[in-house]
Amino acid sequence: MMKTFSRKFLASFSNAFSGILLLFRSQANAQIELGITFIVLVAGLAFGISSSEWVVILLCIALVLSLEGINTAIEIFADKLHPGFDSEIGKVKDVAAGAVLIAAILAAIIGIVIFAPRIFEMIL
Repeated sequence: MMKTFSRKFLASFSNAFSGILLLFRSQANAQIELGITFIVLVAGLAFGISSSEWVVILLCIALVLSLEGINTAIEIFADKLHPGFDSEIGKVKDVAAGAVLIAAILAAIIGIVIFAPRIFEMIL
């Protein structure tokens, strides 16, 4: 029984990891977001942000990347369900993309709030 559970557990992680790789290999927006993630992580280390700021930054990163994954899954499913143009499916895709945009804009604002004072202090 434990071996079956372990195999299923490992298989689910393997499948999830495959999904993450597919996301970053196939989606230009996810690649851009991953690049921004790297820059933000390096900036956080360079500026020595606080633990609470790290929590906020990491939550923003997780939110944007997770929503990008959900958006991609919705797009793949919708395209499989209805390969041709359909205005209702288009609305579903637009709303999913809008959710990613909302999270990305708010993450950028949070990044500005955290990093702008440090950047201005360094410049001045």
